[in-house]
Amino acid sequence: MLSTTRSSARRLQFLPRSLTTDSTTSQTVSTPPLPLSKPETSKPRHSRLYPRPRPAVLHQRQALPTLPASFGRNQVLPVPDSTRALLEDIVGSFEAPIRYAFAYGSGVFEQAGYEKQKDKEDRPMLDFIFAVTHSDHWHSINMQQHPGHYPLHARVLGSSFVSKTQELSPGLWFNTFVPMKGVNIKYGVTTVDTLCADLLNWRTLYLAGRMHKPLRIIKDDARVRLTQQVNLTSALRTALLMLPESFTQRELFSAIAGISYSGDPRMVLPAENRGKVENMVSRQENQFRELYWRLAQGLPGVRWAAGSKSVEQDTSPHARAAHLKKLPEELLKHVHQRAEGRGPPREADESAYWLRIAGDKELPKILDSEITKIVRYPATVQSLKGIVSAGVAKSTRYSVAKVSKWWKGTSFLSSS
Repeated sequence: MLSTTRSSARRLQFLPRSLTTDSTTSQTVSTPPLPLSKPETSKPRHSRLYPRPRPAVLHQRQALPTLPASFGRNQVLPVPDSTRALLEDIVGSFEAPIRYAFAYGSGVFEQAGYEKQKDKEDRPMLDFIFAVTHSDHWHSINMQQHPGHYPLHARVLGSSFVSKTQELSPGLWFNTFVPMKGVNIKYGVTTVDTLCADLLNWRTLYLAGRMHKPLRIIKDDARVRLTQQVNLTSALRTALLMLPESFTQRELFSAIAGISYSGDPRMVLPAENRGKVENMVSRQENQFRELYWRLAQGLPGVRWAAGSKSVEQDTSPHARAAHLKKLPEELLKHVHQRAEGRGPPREADESAYWLRIAGDKELPKILDSEITKIVRYPATVQSLKGIVSAGVAKSTRYSVAKVSKWWKGTSFLSSS
């Protein structure tokens, strides 16, 4: 009896241990671990202060064209190493992002009548054009870095005012008489979209006209290089339509350089040297040839041998019509308006329509007249905008400098 009781007690003693071991083993084998629970968060209330977030939208940017390395090599004109280093140093000192930049004018390429000024303190001002992506953002950064480049009212009203003023035709804002790196500079700011539109369509010819002439590219952009090649070809076609069957290369370059000055109010007032085209072409003939000679080889009916200064072209209505059809959109629109009512409409017989206009002996005068109309308004607006962008003091100083250049240029022509 006693032994039975002891054995029962011994079994009861080991029972909890066995139960504990068995339960632990069964949990480890058969029961999977519980998943981690996410911490409960209260849903945000959507209100005016905490609006519902907008769904994410992927904006795919169009890839920039990849151009061959040799494409547009005619646009890269050499300058002395000292000039190149100075231009690059000036552009590189701007913290605001610049996509495309070039320098132009008598301060970069030699012009007749300005040699003596280079030895004096009043050497020609360096002119720049900067093409940017977002003008408001660019001016905001530039105002922080170079507040003195802007007049007081522009700094008070801010970059939004500057960009809105810039948008007025022809789409530039100029800061002038800016001392940088030991020289005075003037730089205009525009957008890449505005620049490319003018290069393709000649809506204002303000930017496109400046880029018909020799310039030094400091920062390049594939899109601008492509549209600039179209712009140069359009200038060449326009000049050919205004010239006779045979002519010299200097006459060709003068016709091209004169496109942007047609209708410019500064050429009427004593605010620009009236011999500027001749002064430019006489000293920059090699640069003009570099720009246009290769392009001329690809145009039908043009004979311009390597090393020759004489040019011949086919002036038949069919050859001239081939040039006429490919003129920029804005100029063609003006030509169409002049052609209305002077013969059968274009819809009746398109081929006959183009041949009739191309064969008109008055075509050179028509082109010159319509180019004048395109240039006049934006050039006038930009001249008035100069008072806003530069301020009264700098505008007066700039006007005096222009009149001085006009007087010196007139004296130079008289002496020569």
